[in-house]
Amino acid sequence: MSARLRVVLEYLHPWTNSAGFFVASHQGWFAQEGLDVELTVADPSRGDSLAYLSRYEADFAVFPSNRLLVRRAAHEPLKAVAAINHRGMETILTTTATGITRPRELEGRRLALNPTPRGLAMVRHLVEADGGDFDRVVVVNSGARELLADDVAAGEVDATFGNYWAWDALLGRLPLEDRVIWPVDDIGAPPYHSYLLGTQESTLQRNPVLVRSLLAIVERGYLAARDEPGLALEAFERYVPYFPRETLRASLELITPTWFHEGRWGQVRAELVQPYAQWLADYGVLPSAAGWEDSFTDEFLPSQVGIAAA
Repeated sequence: MSARLRVVLEYLHPWTNSAGFFVASHQGWFAQEGLDVELTVADPSRGDSLAYLSRYEADFAVFPSNRLLVRRAAHEPLKAVAAINHRGMETILTTTATGITRPRELEGRRLALNPTPRGLAMVRHLVEADGGDFDRVVVVNSGARELLADDVAAGEVDATFGNYWAWDALLGRLPLEDRVIWPVDDIGAPPYHSYLLGTQESTLQRNPVLVRSLLAIVERGYLAARDEPGLALEAFERYVPYFPRETLRASLELITPTWFHEGRWGQVRAELVQPYAQWLADYGVLPSAAGWEDSFTDEFLPSQVGIAAA
């Protein structure tokens, strides 16, 4: 009998960052190991992927590292078991027509974002790191909506924060040469893992063999997506057939390097997590940076590579 598992992915729809899961499913690798894996996304009216995990409505979830740290600070028994990305994915995006050439020039201009405490802290940090005054930026509350370069070009705002440089920053009709895309880790953001894979502590204690099996298959999927991108494109035709293959291919080329550190998949690295936890604490998003190590475990990775020493 197959073990039934539900994995809630990180975004409103499947996208290229989950290529390892899609490839593994499309190639039948989960089934070969006796796993009946459902890949799904969260209904935002019921919370994010971590909310599903917290309510035991998912067995595993992919989620932002900052949200895990916040939930751990509230004593929720959730843990990351692998890193998906080794870079920040967000950008500040504008167009050449706005004349904005650096973050401090957002002063007096309209910047769209979802004004979460972490989002506001990140934009404040980026503007002030460039010598600007964030309090002079006109913040436009776009909620969960991610404005595209086309919206900026249409004059809805002057810039937007939150687009991913390997995904929605590529979408829309505006020619790429007319877009200005600043990845946050190129303009002063602290280092961090954008996304992690995790589960309940009780799952780790109750069924460690299952956890190791899932991670081994997911690692195989990400390695295959890196080495044979055509496998990922074939899988996407099943999971996200509404995106042009050219967009998917361009996104894959950009995002694939973020899945590995020194050729290895899954390693959660202290040099990315500890400074980020401290940054979140400094901006009041976390009550304290203490105890960040308890949010992660390294013992289930296929390569048995531990959390790297800072």
